[in-house]
Amino acid sequence: MDLALLTELNEARLARQATIRVTDPNDGSERLVREATLRSDDPLHDELVARFRSAKSGLIDTPDGKRFLTVYVPPPRIVVIGAVHITQSLGPVAAIAGFDVTIIDPRTAFASEERFGEVKLVAKWPEDVIPAELALDPYTALIAVTHDPKIDDYPLKAALDAGCFYVGALGSRKTHAARVERLKTAGARAEAIARVAAPIGLTIGAQSPAEIAVAIVAQVIEALRLRPAHLAPMPADVWA
Repeated sequence: MDLALLTELNEARLARQATIRVTDPNDGSERLVREATLRSDDPLHDELVARFRSAKSGLIDTPDGKRFLTVYVPPPRIVVIGAVHITQSLGPVAAIAGFDVTIIDPRTAFASEERFGEVKLVAKWPEDVIPAELALDPYTALIAVTHDPKIDDYPLKAALDAGCFYVGALGSRKTHAARVERLKTAGARAEAIARVAAPIGLTIGAQSPAEIAVAIVAQVIEALRLRPAHLAPMPADVWA
């Protein structure tokens, strides 16, 4: 592999940016395509979009001959704001589905190892964690479930700014309507706010915390596999 291309690939992987290395097996020529800057006029656009979604490498036929696509995507992860009953079920379900899970909740009575076992817990205010200790990105899903605007609102806005592939929040339609107004006041754009899944989870009639957790993780998977070609970060407003 060309040294410059290898350097670019390593930089992208360190930054959790998805890329595809396109190789001509006949002459060995290569190019690197970043998901965030994929052009609509790229001759392999549709195939590249599909590969970014599936994360599967493979040989394809093109009008110019065969090409091998080597796909590099960051491990998808879920950040949960709120160490509540639903989260106790959501952590194991998400782990089974292959997601790395981090739970953030400043309330130490909730965020305890006794309640969550080996799931990563951060007992701090979200604004003290994001982005200083954990930078959100298009391969992160953010789920807010505390029902407390003082805890939920900052990470929700941060997730929209970062282009997270999924942003969901627990609460009724009335609760969400008030949340929408707060996000607007904080500077979030209407098109970004429209991406927030609320009420959260697929509509399967879920009732128990475990059933709600399954509905949420299913919706996260749907968002990951059916997402647009890329979700570029929104211009971020400064939080006071």
